[in-house]
Amino acid sequence: MICPVLPKAETVLALATVPEHSLPFMEAMSGGTAHVENGYLFFTGDDWLMAVAYPLTGEYDDTAFDAALRAVLRDIPARQAGRAVDCWAIGPRLPERLRPHLTDEDQFYTLPAHAAPPTRLNRPLARAAALLRVEEGRTFTPAHRRLWGEFMARTPLKANVRGLYAGTEAVLRGMAGGPPSGKLDLRLLNAWDAEGNLAACLLLDYSPAAFTAYLIGAHSREHPTPYASDLLFAHMLANARAAGKTYVHLGLGVNDGIRRFKTKWGARPALPYVMASWTEAASAGRETADAFFRLLLEAPPDLTKRKLLASLPEQRPFAMLWELEKNGRRSWIGGSAHFFCYSFEHSFRRLFEQVDTVLFEGALDADTLNDVDRIGKQLAPGAVCGPGTSLNGLLREEEIRRLERVVRGPQGRLARLLNCAWPNPADVRFFLGETRHWCALFSLWTAFLERQGWRESVDLEAWRIAHDMGLTVLGMESLEEQIASLEAVPVPRVLAFFQGCPGWKATIRRNVAAYIAGDLERMLGTSAEFPTRTEQIISHRDQRFRERMRPFLEKGDCAVFVGAAHMINLRHMLREDGFTLRQVRPTWKHRLRAALKTERP
Repeated sequence: MICPVLPKAETVLALATVPEHSLPFMEAMSGGTAHVENGYLFFTGDDWLMAVAYPLTGEYDDTAFDAALRAVLRDIPARQAGRAVDCWAIGPRLPERLRPHLTDEDQFYTLPAHAAPPTRLNRPLARAAALLRVEEGRTFTPAHRRLWGEFMARTPLKANVRGLYAGTEAVLRGMAGGPPSGKLDLRLLNAWDAEGNLAACLLLDYSPAAFTAYLIGAHSREHPTPYASDLLFAHMLANARAAGKTYVHLGLGVNDGIRRFKTKWGARPALPYVMASWTEAASAGRETADAFFRLLLEAPPDLTKRKLLASLPEQRPFAMLWELEKNGRRSWIGGSAHFFCYSFEHSFRRLFEQVDTVLFEGALDADTLNDVDRIGKQLAPGAVCGPGTSLNGLLREEEIRRLERVVRGPQGRLARLLNCAWPNPADVRFFLGETRHWCALFSLWTAFLERQGWRESVDLEAWRIAHDMGLTVLGMESLEEQIASLEAVPVPRVLAFFQGCPGWKATIRRNVAAYIAGDLERMLGTSAEFPTRTEQIISHRDQRFRERMRPFLEKGDCAVFVGAAHMINLRHMLREDGFTLRQVRPTWKHRLRAALKTERP
């Protein structure tokens, strides 16, 4: 077995030519382990690999890099166990076998540390300097958290860039205890206005020996100061010179706007950049055998072939979808459902072949969902009735017992004897007494739906497929904005919903039929009593979604997913914005139903 060399951080940082060569930063951000093989740097986890194909010494060579890649792959635990490995690689170019997997192409931009601000910026910079206080630090404050959230909510970002923003706080917090290896020198360059608002901020990495790496930045529209970002650029260059750096690495061009900003400061392309994403599959025989044995182990003892096929997610055509057109450019918007009993995978894959960007209400990655779950299980101290409250004391004992019967199903010795007891029933009293009211609502509602056989989520399925197909996937709201909406769910409506739990089965039957038919009005008519159907939660967010999705829709080749309740207003708003809308009728049944509805007196 070839064992990759565990490198010394100081050696790698002395030879670094790209920001990804910052070994301590990459380890801290990814949670992986660094290796050097054949002069190339790799980061690995149990089932993933990130390759930096910019050589630490000499010139890039396809054969040498591919050999290094294969050697490092052999030592990944998942590979040794016969499982697949998720892989990413960046470099000036990549071996021929990886070129079908390219997901991005760009150029790295650099700027000499001795560069002076452009002459035309002298006066604007002086005005900005009179209004702002610039300082450099390592503390990620609530003001930074708000600025990051504001910026991410309004700005389209690639998944890897969004990951940098999301991981900044944790990496800075971890610096106090020391990075995984080497010395991480990460700093925030801040511009504060006279009221103490954070107008702009840059995240900089001073770890590489030859350069300062500009990683990410943000400027505020809620507390704007003209030329705040330019002022920070001027300070960044001065600080780089003071630190003995030769140049500042500005990263990728990303898009026309960012590229223009960098080039106006004199930045020039320094290195070509390509990125690939692929899966190194395990051997077909082992993978198939593993899946088969997992299925046998997890399946009930009476699972026949017929029952096995019946247990797979049932497909339905997706009819809650509208095609939008403006100035000859097409996009789509779909009304999603957080929980559902059918899959729409086939429809989504056909739809996503026509787009390059998919927007959701917010991020649906595992880390974000875990954050929502964590916050939901933190009660506000002293809360009695309002945001952050417990519901346990607001329901009568008989109402709690009835809710338990509906959510948990038959329990006890007889239920187990008759094999009708739900194996993992939800702890109703825990959610009512120990979690926020909205967490109790969604947790118990989900538990009930799972007992009815609902295993699907329209949102999560679309999110997963979009990522699988390599599309740009963005959330329109920050985590803070989404939590604020959840906190706005009225407690009395949650109580009323729980008190009406005997009618839940009838509600979901009506909902399913209307959703499958693409009948928006009928579906919302059956679910108007759901606690989140309020003016503050729906209408307020409708305007926010309208503003944030519109640039993508006008560009075209975009798909948007929002909760179906938002589609009532958004359809009218989008027509006001000059879009033509046409509901997609995927089958002859949908078209016939629409025709009959139109002809009805």
